Amino acid sequence: MNDLTAIDYRAPGSDQQFVSSLRATGFGVLKNHPLDMDLIGSIYDHWMSFFLSDDAKNFAVDRKAQGGFFSIANAESAKGHAEQDIKEYFHFYPWGRCPADLREELIYYYEAAHEFAATLLSWIEQYSPADVASGYREPLSNMIVGSDVTLLRILHYPPISGDEGAMRAAPHEDINLITILPMSSASGLEVLGTSGDWIPVPAGFDNVVINIGDMLQEASGGYFPSTSHRVVNPEGEDMDESRMSLPLFLHPRPDVVLSDRYTAASYLNERLNELGVI
Repeated sequence: MNDLTAIDYRAPGSDQQFVSSLRATGFGVLKNHPLDMDLIGSIYDHWMSFFLSDDAKNFAVDRKAQGGFFSIANAESAKGHAEQDIKEYFHFYPWGRCPADLREELIYYYEAAHEFAATLLSWIEQYSPADVASGYREPLSNMIVGSDVTLLRILHYPPISGDEGAMRAAPHEDINLITILPMSSASGLEVLGTSGDWIPVPAGFDNVVINIGDMLQEASGGYFPSTSHRVVNPEGEDMDESRMSLPLFLHPRPDVVLSDRYTAASYLNERLNELGVI
């Protein structure tokens, strides 16, 4: 894997190109996609104000439900890493708590991105080899129907001093089926290539990045790789800049059977215990 060229979502053959990229790299980058980038920019602006306000502490995370505000002190550590990531974030579920004036935008985006994800999952199934597809216990796009555990995370990476002993996001893999990630407000995302080199994901605010999660890797018998990625700390003048990000983690319903070893619920619980989240 040498690069991640953006694929035109509306061009002929984009579906097959996209799935080929996922197979080769675990990642795909799409341009000319249906997500509303003006809405995403507005969400970034409004939530930046939230993170900088005193209101954030009023929505401190409910550890049982895993919804709400995670301060920098409560940020997760990547599997295998002792240091906490340099970030704060809010976990949004449509059924969960959220500042009233910020809910409408998130609901609109959540539903649009969910619909987009269902299309992409249908592409993935369509271009899975027959022996791989035969292992899916139900259509991939159906696995997310009725799921109440799909998570929208609003992320704020604060400015850094340069003396930190940690990274904005240490190398990790995602737990879920696929992640929908519109381009962040600043660069920094890198993907681990097959050669062992870290490859920057191409910048461009109009792009959306999709990556395979561990659950789809499990369901596909390893055919689609869940690839390590990280967010590196900025350097120079960029150290004074915050970074906003908006990943949607598509989770199956808890009862979905991923493989002979796991249901979605058992897999999620195992991973959250490994991360020390529950």
